[in-house]
Amino acid sequence: MLNKTKDKAETGFLASLKDSPSTDEFIKGLWRENPVFVQVLGMCPTLAVSNTAGNAMAMGLATTFVLLMSNMLVSSLRNFIPKQVRIASYILIIASFVTVTDYMIQAISVDLHKALGAFISLIVVNCLILGRAEAFASKNTIGKSFLDALGMGLGFTFALLCLGAVRELVGNGSLFGYALLPGSYQEWVVMILPAGGFFTLAIWLLLFNGFKAKSQKA
Repeated sequence: MLNKTKDKAETGFLASLKDSPSTDEFIKGLWRENPVFVQVLGMCPTLAVSNTAGNAMAMGLATTFVLLMSNMLVSSLRNFIPKQVRIASYILIIASFVTVTDYMIQAISVDLHKALGAFISLIVVNCLILGRAEAFASKNTIGKSFLDALGMGLGFTFALLCLGAVRELVGNGSLFGYALLPGSYQEWVVMILPAGGFFTLAIWLLLFNGFKAKSQKA
């Protein structure tokens, strides 16, 4: 009876997801090849805009949108773009979607647009986006490129949220602008300054990679 149950578990839905190459393209960006905690990419926006959870989420979602759209377009045009001008073409594609994102954020919230500032435009030079276009989207189908971009984008957003939540909570005593800690709490102003970004990133890198190493040994 136990063997039958085990066999069903090994051939069930979860097992099929685990063995699916397509699912792996999505999961690797969230965990195994997380852009921030493993590959340490996109450090400029990671440290600059993660002083609050709201800013971190906005930048993460904006980057995910650009990554998704550019990956799919690069994949669809991979057989038509000459190798000699591929990098210039990728940058042009990425810059076009960054411009769209910039106007969208400005239309949704002027305050958010001011808070993110020049870092919206700097998505163009985010090595994560250009790297995925060159290393993956230019060599794979649109479907796989979509899953790769979605996983990497959500992994990037998750990492920014981890930093933003800690920095805002410890630095301001709030989360997404809502006060969570009592008025008597002494705010650590350093956490919302650049030094706090480096310190928080170091702690998360230690925790993430320590847990990852422990799970691989288990």
